[in-house]
Amino acid sequence: MNRRPRLLATAVVGATAALLLTACGGGDDEPKGNDKIAGADTGGETSASPSATASPEGAARPEIVFPSGVENVFEGQKTGNATKDAVLAANALSVNSMDDAIFQGSVDTKALGFYNTGKALEAAITYVQGYLDKNDTWVGTTRYFNRQVTLSGSTAASVVYCSDESKSFLKNRKTKKVKNTPTTADSYVLYNAKLVKNGQGVWQTTNIISDRGAKTCQP
Repeated sequence: MNRRPRLLATAVVGATAALLLTACGGGDDEPKGNDKIAGADTGGETSASPSATASPEGAARPEIVFPSGVENVFEGQKTGNATKDAVLAANALSVNSMDDAIFQGSVDTKALGFYNTGKALEAAITYVQGYLDKNDTWVGTTRYFNRQVTLSGSTAASVVYCSDESKSFLKNRKTKKVKNTPTTADSYVLYNAKLVKNGQGVWQTTNIISDRGAKTCQP
């Protein structure tokens, strides 16, 4: 289904496609329908809508609590590498911070600016505002999977991952009506997020691009 609007922090479509293919390790001109993101953890532990309660060095994390009836499930939380695991946890919290803002009905939440900065924060605010302008929220479960981390030194990283929105649906805040749209190719989205570790030890998302309907993420 097509629950989420397109989340882009870059306007260059060609560069976006090239970056997504490179991040997936693909050498072909077109991604294949059964391609998997190279090196991704497709099994292991999962985490459902983690709250931001733990504190890194020098920073107190804002709490994120979802309402009943909604859930983000993140697969492959543990890689065995402490830095990669921290990046994956931050990626999950960045995603959750956007949904938290939608549920709170505000783009001025503490978590949104805590886990996102720069272009990613601008894109996140626009993304959340799109929900608010239409008086929408959502219900159900969104699954995030095939998450691959690439480290660039000790303070920069990227995460390529997929989402499955086939079990999450738009809900109007006023009427409470749920749009039970069918599952299509647009229910699956490929993301590439860039993260930087700030001076307080917090991994923040600085840029994010998406490709809705990407064959890489479809079953």
